[in-house]
Amino acid sequence: MTELTIRAIGVAGRQRLNTAWTLIAILPLLVAATDPDRFWQIIGFAAQALFGTVPIVAIAVFLIALLKATGAETLVAKAFSGNELRMIVFAALVGGLAPFCSCEVIPFIAGLLAVGVPLAPVMAFWLSSPLIDPPALLITANALGWDYALGKTVAAVAMGLAGGGVIWLLARQGLFASVLRSRDGGGCSSCSTAPFAGATQWRFWTEPARREIFRSEAIANSLFLLKWLTLAYLLEALLITYIPAETIGRVVGGGGFGAIVMGALVGAPAYLNSYAAPALVAGLIEQGMSSGAAMSFLVAGAISSIPAMVAVWSLVRWPVFASYVALGFTGAIAAGSLFQFVT
Repeated sequence: MTELTIRAIGVAGRQRLNTAWTLIAILPLLVAATDPDRFWQIIGFAAQALFGTVPIVAIAVFLIALLKATGAETLVAKAFSGNELRMIVFAALVGGLAPFCSCEVIPFIAGLLAVGVPLAPVMAFWLSSPLIDPPALLITANALGWDYALGKTVAAVAMGLAGGGVIWLLARQGLFASVLRSRDGGGCSSCSTAPFAGATQWRFWTEPARREIFRSEAIANSLFLLKWLTLAYLLEALLITYIPAETIGRVVGGGGFGAIVMGALVGAPAYLNSYAAPALVAGLIEQGMSSGAAMSFLVAGAISSIPAMVAVWSLVRWPVFASYVALGFTGAIAAGSLFQFVT
C-alpha cells in the first residue's frame, strides 16, 4: 500500500516539478512580451528577494540533509507507543520537528496505520507535521517575522492536539472502525518495512552511504527550495505590480471574521508549501491582507492542498478523509481568528 501511495505521489511530484519550472520560465516571458517597461522592475524585485533568502535556504538545506543522513526521522516512531492519549500529545509535538510537507507525510502515515497505530495519534501527527519544521520556521520568520513563525508553530501543535482529541472521542463512539482503503491484488507487506525503520547515526560522515545521502539530499532540497522560492517571489512581484491594494483589501483585508474564512478558502486548494507560501503572503499583506487572513491562508494551504488531498483520498476511507479536511479547515480559521485577536 505504501509503495502504491509513494508511486502516486511521485507522479504528482514530477507534475508539480514540471509545472513550477515551466511557470518560472513563462512568467517573465509574458511580462517581457506584454509589459516590457516593467520587466526589469519585476525581475529585479524577485531576484533581490531571492538573494536575500539564500542564507536561510543554506541553513534549511543543511538541516534537512542532516536529518536524512543521520536517520533522525526514526526518532519520530518513538512518539507512537504506549498510552493513546500520551501518544496524541507526543505526536502533536514531534510533528513540528518532522521535515514532511503535506504530500511527503502520506507514506509515513501509511506505514503507521498499516502496523496498527491508532488513528487518533496518527491524525495528531498528520495535522501538525505539514505546518512547520525547523527550516520552514526560519523561512517564515525571514519573510513574515517571528510573530508569524511562532504563531504557526503554536497553531501546528494546537491543531494536532485538538484533532487527535476529536478523533479519539469519535473512535470511542465506534467510528473509524475501518481506516485504510482496501486494494485489489496488493497486500500491506511493504508497509511492514515502515519508512521510519533503522537506527540513528549522528556521526553520519563515517559511513559512505550516509555521506551520499547527505550529498543527494542537499542537492535535491537546494533545487526544491530555490524552485519554489523563485516562483513565490515572481508571483509576489506580479501581485504587487498588477493587483491594486484596494482589491486585496476588499477580499481579505480588515479585521473581520469573513476575511479570515476567505483566507482559508483561498489557501486550502493552493499548492504553496511552507517554504513558498510565506513570500507570497508577505506580498498579500503589503496589499492589505489582514494578519488573521494571512495566518488562516498559511495553515489551510499547508494542510489541504489539492495534491495532498488526492494522496489522502487514495489512502483512507471517506470518513477519515472528511474528518481530516474538516479538522484542517476549521483549525485554519481558528488559528487565524486567534492570531488576529492576539496581534
